[in-house]
Amino acid sequence: MLLRNPALTASLLSATTKKLYNHRYSTPAAFMASSGVACSLLVLCGKSLAENETAKAIKTNNTLKLPEDEKLSLVLHSEMDKSVMQGFFQVHSYMDSLSTNQFGRLLVWSPDLTSTHDVVSHNFCELPIGTVCIADVQTKGRGRSKNVWESPLGCLMFSFTMQMEDGRVVPLVQYVVSLAMTEAIKDICDKNGLPSIDVKIKWPNDLYLNGSKVGGILCTSTYKSKKFNVSAGIGLNVNNKKPTTSLNTILKGFYSGAYQFQREEVLAAFFNKFEIFYDLFLNQGTVLFNSLV
Repeated sequence: MLLRNPALTASLLSATTKKLYNHRYSTPAAFMASSGVACSLLVLCGKSLAENETAKAIKTNNTLKLPEDEKLSLVLHSEMDKSVMQGFFQVHSYMDSLSTNQFGRLLVWSPDLTSTHDVVSHNFCELPIGTVCIADVQTKGRGRSKNVWESPLGCLMFSFTMQMEDGRVVPLVQYVVSLAMTEAIKDICDKNGLPSIDVKIKWPNDLYLNGSKVGGILCTSTYKSKKFNVSAGIGLNVNNKKPTTSLNTILKGFYSGAYQFQREEVLAAFFNKFEIFYDLFLNQGTVLFNSLV
């Protein structure tokens, strides 16, 4: 399988390579991008010094894998040429809005990836719990029953990890994820003085807005060493008009201001809310969420 967008990934790899080594083919990544060899670029970044040190260790160890032996190129965000980053996911904007203690603090970003879920689920033991992987474009996003989730540019597509000991509550965690996203969107509306965007949960894992599906959640788990390793994947239409509608499309219908939802703000707001809900869920069960439904 060749690069899904060779020009996109090659330009980032080439620019970063030039910054680091001032030579076009100084790294295997640059050579693979130029020659059309299957390669996915993963950019690692942490919120604090501790997470950035973890990112460095992950890059140095170079043990991350994808299905079908697809090649990976690991780069630190600090190594990226910022002049070519306009229009892509803005890592610093996301990190500045994040206030969690665990979730979302180590970020793996890719401009073009088959599946964020594959990254976190296939490398669960290589990544700290709470790591998030996000892609600007995703070509093999998955839904329930192995359905493909269409993931064009403008869609927020991410997956993250968590670990649980009580298997009885594992099937319910997708509800916590869904609820955290709907409440995060409400928080953003309140913060920015916007009319309420009332995203509804359609059990068990779909998000609907004005009768159209705008998002979906997929949670998978494996059992190892008496713990359930859970990978949660979320797709949310933020600024893409197709295949259905998006948050910004709906917002424009009844709001004349300049504000638009940004993926970075939505992702940070989600984790800020999810971490609170997840802790309450583990300690007190779902009864605390009855008033929010």
